Amino acid sequence: MSKKPGTFLNEVEFSHLGKQRNSMYIYNVTMNIEESIQKNWLSWMKEVHIPEMMATGKFSKALMTKVLVEEEMGGITYSIQYTTDSKEMLQKYYDEDAERLRKKVMELFAGKFVAFRTELAIISEH
Repeated sequence: MSKKPGTFLNEVEFSHLGKQRNSMYIYNVTMNIEESIQKNWLSWMKEVHIPEMMATGKFSKALMTKVLVEEEMGGITYSIQYTTDSKEMLQKYYDEDAERLRKKVMELFAGKFVAFRTELAIISEH
């Protein structure tokens, strides 16, 4: 799609950006955790949970970052981004693995975190 510099995409053009054939997707999980569990949670994420997510075979890489903005509610916020090659593969994760893996987090850290999930389409990488 070629656009004249300084012009904006219309809604149809914009909606097709994430649907290109070779699009990659990121399944982003943002978690705010209580400081009292940070050390245990962080170790568990790096040594157990992220490797289990990768072992599903549905993601090609994982990136864990710490959010540097202090939250009004307190706690420490992290973002874990799992890259997958298609929306279908992400749906397969939801259908086959998500419930089991989320249950483990709840069993270990219930009431000590807040999480939200976001699906992102990679538009370009430089």
